[in-house]
Amino acid sequence: MISALSTLEQYVRRKGLRGAVNGIVRRFVYRHEQLLWMERDLVTPAPSHSTKPAPALHMERITVHNAPAFARHFGDRVQTMRELAAEGHVGLMWLDEDGDACAFVWGSTRDYHDRHHFGCWFPVGPGEFFQFGGESIRRYWGTPISTEAQLCLWQVMRAQGCVKVVDVCALHNVPALRLHLRMGYREQGRIQHVYHLFGYKFYRQSRYHGSRLDWLRKPVATPPAKAA
Repeated sequence: MISALSTLEQYVRRKGLRGAVNGIVRRFVYRHEQLLWMERDLVTPAPSHSTKPAPALHMERITVHNAPAFARHFGDRVQTMRELAAEGHVGLMWLDEDGDACAFVWGSTRDYHDRHHFGCWFPVGPGEFFQFGGESIRRYWGTPISTEAQLCLWQVMRAQGCVKVVDVCALHNVPALRLHLRMGYREQGRIQHVYHLFGYKFYRQSRYHGSRLDWLRKPVATPPAKAA
């Protein structure tokens, strides 16, 4: 009990009273997540952009046998990686010189049940694949791995007959949304809603017109008017 009270006190000091209360409510009482559906064809080249250099990594296909490579940086995900590989999803990981996985991404050519996180189904149409689970350790944030991982997966899935990639991105995840825009994704005009209420999850889908991401796009510079 004393340890729990001490932990709570430290949490309140770090977040402030309002922030601590909001955090507790979001975790244990109610939370609403909005997942924006995005898509992109697998033919149009991805726009180029600058990134910082990073140590070299080498890619491997994720299998039930090499999943322990996630133990160092993603220790709580080893069993999840085994399960996804056993279910036949396509997973790619990038290993450092010590053989530890530092980044990964997954794709599914059939309707995907995300039982490890959101708990809902994500339907996949003909010629599409659903991209999910892309992540890297902090050391590689802002490096080429974020785009390289997607490009490599697209190449693998294109060889399997896919012509389009679809995925969802949380509206609060601004870095991921910016990456989607840089990679040439477009909005599908639909949102998957996930509601968390006292440990239970509820789902619904809504549609919208226009764009929810205009505020993230850089304004196009207007050329100066020519003198008369």
